[in-house]
Amino acid sequence: MSLDLSNHPHRRYNPLTGEWIQVSPHRAKRPWQGKEEESSGSEKPQYDPDCYLCPGNDRAGDAQNPDYDSTFVFTNDFSSLKPDVPPESQNTNDLLIAKGERGICRVICFSPHHNLTLPEMELSQIREVVDLWTREYAELGVRDYINYVQIFENKGEIMGCSNPHPHGQIWAQETIPGESAKELKQQKDYYEQHGQTLLSDYLKLELDREERVVAANDHFVVLVPYWAFWPFETLLVSRRPFARFTDMTEEEKEALADIIKQITVRYDNIFEVSFPYSAGFHPAPTDGEKHPEWHFHMHFYPPLLRSATVKKFRVGYEMLGNPQRDITPESSAQLIREVSGIHYKVK
Repeated sequence: MSLDLSNHPHRRYNPLTGEWIQVSPHRAKRPWQGKEEESSGSEKPQYDPDCYLCPGNDRAGDAQNPDYDSTFVFTNDFSSLKPDVPPESQNTNDLLIAKGERGICRVICFSPHHNLTLPEMELSQIREVVDLWTREYAELGVRDYINYVQIFENKGEIMGCSNPHPHGQIWAQETIPGESAKELKQQKDYYEQHGQTLLSDYLKLELDREERVVAANDHFVVLVPYWAFWPFETLLVSRRPFARFTDMTEEEKEALADIIKQITVRYDNIFEVSFPYSAGFHPAPTDGEKHPEWHFHMHFYPPLLRSATVKKFRVGYEMLGNPQRDITPESSAQLIREVSGIHYKVK
């Protein structure tokens, strides 16, 4: 009897991190059971006088937002990282180890409109967000003590986002954080062995097979990775192997805006709700090295499983042993690929 990945329990290797995912496809033959559920949230106003991210409103202390009409960025009033931390280390018997960590945290408002999310924004508006990400990556990354610029978004209450105003965050810091450090090692090892970026070769395999590709344009591809953990996890990969936001051409910036709209619209259409996720880019470190091994990409990690209110939890075996999924990446990819590319609110 040969191994059948659609029926037999098996493990899949994640070459970006060097870790394994347990897959148990026999436990769930369908992405969900039961009906699709309507969102419980009410329609939000375009402007909320109590929102600390809306134009003209007060934030913390004496801070006040300008009457912005496009994107808006500011240093987080409650930053998790600060630039004026002493760069000292403490070490007690190689067991109690600590080191000061300098950094900067920014908040990016995608739109002045309180009731919009990325999939509902016009392509030109998303392009303005791409341009702002690029400027912030460049301006923060050039600082001598900033070695990584992590750009991300938490969308939806289920992901711990307390403010529905469309926004994301940037954490720029001294140390390359854990997930990016894993990816740096794996990509560097692969490049040294094969002379190509890991994601270039992986993307070629996926485009040849097509079974996990869910959206594409001339410059970017979105797919459910072979090693996906979250039920509807996707990976956005550039067709051309560049490393940084600042390496993008104007056409690639436009295409990045387009592919983000494509995947986020499809997400919303799965359950016809504002689909929650944590998502973020993995550009190359800003440590002064060239990083020819690095291939620009973005991760989407949505928590939903069978409906708008049923969430996958990482518990038990997944916390103590290995990450595990029941729905195969191939079945998730098929569902995402087959939903409409037109947002359900404008059908």
